[in-house]
Amino acid sequence: MKCLVVIAHPITDSLCYTMAQSVIAALTASGHEVMVEDLYLSAFSPALTASERQSYYSPTFDSVAVQDQIDRLLSAEALALVFPTWWFSFPAMLKGWFDRVWAPGIAYDHATDLGPIRPRLHKLRRTLAVTSLGSPWWVDRLVLRQPVKRVLKTALLGTCAPNCRFEMLSLYKAESLTQSQVQPFCSRIERTISKWY
Repeated sequence: MKCLVVIAHPITDSLCYTMAQSVIAALTASGHEVMVEDLYLSAFSPALTASERQSYYSPTFDSVAVQDQIDRLLSAEALALVFPTWWFSFPAMLKGWFDRVWAPGIAYDHATDLGPIRPRLHKLRRTLAVTSLGSPWWVDRLVLRQPVKRVLKTALLGTCAPNCRFEMLSLYKAESLTQSQVQPFCSRIERTISKWY
């Protein structure tokens, strides 16, 4: 498959980059075509512009500033998102990528009566989210009920790519882990991707 890997972390020697390298290596080893969208490295601007927002309900979304990112998204059959979970949410950079790139006429269409949106990302078959959290698992799962997973699965993929298979791998208490403790998680990433076809 043609796979888009989106990385959202400002530090290139971070745990997220280690996880991203595992994703890229596993995809490559499985024979997939890999495109990398490193949002910080490319200095992607996460802020929706006034022109983009004003065009949200126009016949055509103003995609000029993000057309390259849109082209990569639309060509992808699989998507891997690698990011830290901060304050139980996406980093602003990744949230901005969704705001600006998953736009009307691209990821979905507005209903004429402003009812439920209609999906457009029919080509997207698989999505894997790989994230790190400083908290223990029980805070994310039991107290907050996995807010990032719910937004990705239901709000984004559920409405824009309903036939896409979604998986999420979360590494908890990430700030206190040693390299030897991180390795089993990277192996889990590789095993997950090795099952893609």
